[in-house]
Amino acid sequence: MIEIRLHGRGGQGAVTSAELIAIAAINQGKYAQAFPSFGPERRGAPVQAFARISDSRIRTREKIYNPDVILVLDSSLPKIVKVTAGLKEGGIAILNSHYSEEELRKILGDYKGKLAIVDATKIALEELGVPITNTTMLGAFIKATGLVEPSFMESALKERFGRLADKNIKALYRALEETKIYG
Repeated sequence: MIEIRLHGRGGQGAVTSAELIAIAAINQGKYAQAFPSFGPERRGAPVQAFARISDSRIRTREKIYNPDVILVLDSSLPKIVKVTAGLKEGGIAILNSHYSEEELRKILGDYKGKLAIVDATKIALEELGVPITNTTMLGAFIKATGLVEPSFMESALKERFGRLADKNIKALYRALEETKIYG
């Protein structure tokens, strides 16, 4: 089983991203679940969402403390939240950032593991016209993990966004191309 923790800010689509990961995985014939972690957060406050993907039935429903993958939608979060906390050895951190690998590793501190970086904010602004990075970061997720086939994510986006899906699909594929992987 692969466990994924998503970091974002309220209103950025972290919960939607977790749901789309699960839908794409299920449509691909895997087992999956997605769930948010909510408190009294307001729009713009740091939030977390979670997803699990497995080849067999998933029986656990608890919060994910030691994920295999972290997906960070907001580029400012690594400066205020230790996003890599609990990440399993051999896991991967996928971040929305305009920083270089070296700059980002300084911000992350002691994290020496695998890192995937994409400037999802830039892509979202250019393709969607708004700085909402959730569907863009799904492209980075696909490239960095290979857990979901792009065609299944594309179908999930069409199902979720209807006529708005085309721009989101374009952003997804751009991120798939532009994500850089290190380590």
